[in-house]
Amino acid sequence: MKKLTEDKEICQVSATDANELEEIKKTMLEEEKINLLSQTFKALADPTRLKIIYVLSRSPLCVCDIAQLLDMTQSAISHHLRLLRNLKLVKFKKEGKMVIYSLDDYHVLELFSQGLDHVNHQ
Repeated sequence: MKKLTEDKEICQVSATDANELEEIKKTMLEEEKINLLSQTFKALADPTRLKIIYVLSRSPLCVCDIAQLLDMTQSAISHHLRLLRNLKLVKFKKEGKMVIYSLDDYHVLELFSQGLDHVNHQ
């Protein structure tokens, strides 16, 4: 039963066993990991960065190719890539004077794919 106090609901009886709650509490993620995960989801919340993830899921590309595909300036794309790189969502390698970007690993593609699957099945 819940009691309304100062516009807040307060549980008076837990629906979950105290031992189960204690086990869940023991497995709580460290604050640092929660913050990094939050930053990752914030980065992926931007439509331009999702478009970059998408095109890089199709093929490794240089900044100018990404800019052309997204009809944006190279400067704007570089800004987004820097953020994605800092969060280890994309990586780059130099080929002569060119810098080629790609997804950092399969986890990034999985995050994108699962989010897209969720949206497609709504």
